[in-house]
Amino acid sequence: MLEAAVDLFEARGYDAATVSDIAAAAEVGTRTFFNYFESKEELLFPQPDERVTAAVHAIATRRPDERPVEVLLRALRAAGDNDPGNTLGDDLTARIAVLRAQVSRTVPAVSGRAAHAQLAAQQEIARQLRAAFPDELDEVGAAALVGAVVGAVSGALTVLFQGRPPVEDAERLHHRIQETTTRVLAPFLTADRPTVMQAG
Repeated sequence: MLEAAVDLFEARGYDAATVSDIAAAAEVGTRTFFNYFESKEELLFPQPDERVTAAVHAIATRRPDERPVEVLLRALRAAGDNDPGNTLGDDLTARIAVLRAQVSRTVPAVSGRAAHAQLAAQQEIARQLRAAFPDELDEVGAAALVGAVVGAVSGALTVLFQGRPPVEDAERLHHRIQETTTRVLAPFLTADRPTVMQAG
């Protein structure tokens, strides 16, 4: 059903594709659609809880010599790469990411959902990061670190997606996402070991 929706969004545009259209393309009834998704907007935000869980697990399994920023970056990669039950492939994940970024600029319901989902995820990841590094991060420091890193990546990918055509080779798109993310995160990884990030 998710892939059918993405195909329609790319072919007709998000606004023009109705729930009835999506259900018909997936060969199910609209009632079945609403058994899986509360709204059309939810199609652009698959598996949010599982992705946060993947990030939390990455923090919990940190190595003794890792810095907070290194653990955070690995956690965010785990969230981005997470594919519970192998239900989403790189192709579909990348296409959804592009659609979400593009639609968020013009559809208030989607932009609001995106902002809420990102804030909730950041708060939970910051809480876990602070618990993992109590001697280096307080509540403010953890929130600042997570916000800086997530903001840098989100901003860069938004610009990247704005210029993308509706349909692009999935492998090339996935490579562009990884390349852009790596470039944006490089300053965080090459910075000198930070001092304790705690409010005065």
